[in-house]
Amino acid sequence: MKRSIPATLALLLAPATLAAQMGASAVAAAASITEQDIYQRIGVLAHDSMGGRDTPSPQLETTANYIAREFESFGLQPLGDDGGYLQRFPLKETRRDLDRSTITADGGLDLRLGDTFQILFQAGTPPETVTGPMLVVSGSASNPAEIAELNVGGSVAVVVAGTENGQFTTAFRQSLRPVLGQRPAAVIVVSDRSRELLAGMAARLERPSISTAWGESGPANGLAFLEVHDDDIRSFLASNGFDLAEARSNGNRPISATSLGVDATVSLRMASVTMTSAPNVVGLLVGSDPQLKDEYVVFSAHMDHVGIGASADGDSIFNGADDDASGTAAVIELAQAFSMMSPAPRRSMIFLTVSGEEKGLWGSDYFGDHPPVDMAQIVADLNIDMVGRNWTDTIVAIGREHSDLGETLNEVNEQHPELGMTAIDDLWPDERFFFRSDHYNFARRGVPILFFFNGTHEDYHQPSDELEKIDAEKESRIARLLFYLGLEVANATERPQWNPESYEQIVDIDESTQ
Repeated sequence: MKRSIPATLALLLAPATLAAQMGASAVAAAASITEQDIYQRIGVLAHDSMGGRDTPSPQLETTANYIAREFESFGLQPLGDDGGYLQRFPLKETRRDLDRSTITADGGLDLRLGDTFQILFQAGTPPETVTGPMLVVSGSASNPAEIAELNVGGSVAVVVAGTENGQFTTAFRQSLRPVLGQRPAAVIVVSDRSRELLAGMAARLERPSISTAWGESGPANGLAFLEVHDDDIRSFLASNGFDLAEARSNGNRPISATSLGVDATVSLRMASVTMTSAPNVVGLLVGSDPQLKDEYVVFSAHMDHVGIGASADGDSIFNGADDDASGTAAVIELAQAFSMMSPAPRRSMIFLTVSGEEKGLWGSDYFGDHPPVDMAQIVADLNIDMVGRNWTDTIVAIGREHSDLGETLNEVNEQHPELGMTAIDDLWPDERFFFRSDHYNFARRGVPILFFFNGTHEDYHQPSDELEKIDAEKESRIARLLFYLGLEVANATERPQWNPESYEQIVDIDESTQ
């Protein structure tokens, strides 16, 4: 039997021959990513039988098992638990005791969960009871000095929300971030959103609430984000010297915090707690270089969506064809394409589909906390979230400015004009998408990233995000661009490098607040 020689030795002995061999192999592998395969895979992932792939749900398990079978058929090595492809992360399923869940304060504030306040969302599992001074935050975040002067740490922060057509404004979301960075005990968002919308939130309290159950997101380390309608707190604020109407009319003034001079107690009592879990799927293609195979390039996407709900047209299944069956299908196609290469890329490659993204980037956070390989050896994460809609010839690549991955992408783009696909800069910096998908859990741990994203559309988080609206031909060209990009990163002698300023802003600062 003829013995093969290591790729690095072969490069020394016959560089032109091996380069030609790898080039031909790459062209054939990239050609395996087809419009038909993309469409078929999204059809499986976004089928009604998948029930919107909620985290957790039996349909999400079906999704994960489908992906695991595909990875196995490609010959990928499993990197999940107990020698399998699934990496499970622990969750808590809780039911609230509505009668004992309250917001109270001296001076007449007595709000009840499901009646006069709602749970907007929560990070981790909040303590059942917290008490702190009430500080009302209003205005818009501007310079760092003003933000530092807020000093809302440990308080019950009452944040006056800006809204537009029933949605929170970008300015409000930007103002909320510095509040969260100072670690208040609880956040109460005061809004003028419709009573009907808040009633819908109350109805969800009849179902169990799911939260993470590991590390810093475990018991007593979470944060509650609550929502109260203007009408239910206006008189209390006025009796303590705060004019809500005036604050709303002057929402563009510099952000500030006003003390009400009273303490508030937020109680979120549990009626029951049940442990459960949800899956990630992780497959490994071992690299061909004896030294570089212990470094890894990750392709990631989230396989979950938002499940089953209600809509005006009667369709209750949120199929999530673009969000993010499109990205998941691309990861599967890329795994198949790279598994066809001979020799394999020099660095190893991890193909990762996570769940819980829609709930707060849960699966990728768990992967970052419990990596199956040394996190310091992951040289790049190429994240794919919504790539099946909008323009036919461009795709946004968020994070290009933060590392030399941006320049590598430019070079690969120039080398492959036949794809008719140009990666462009972030078109929506005010939306802060950099922080809103799974790549962020790699970036904050020091891994250079690029995030490929076609933007939202009228079907975003609607039951109308259906297979029939996917442009699979366009997505196949994006996936082939990602193939060539991943190959370039995997074969490069040097690993990608952060821009120092970005590293300080994204990694150092985040580490300091962990």
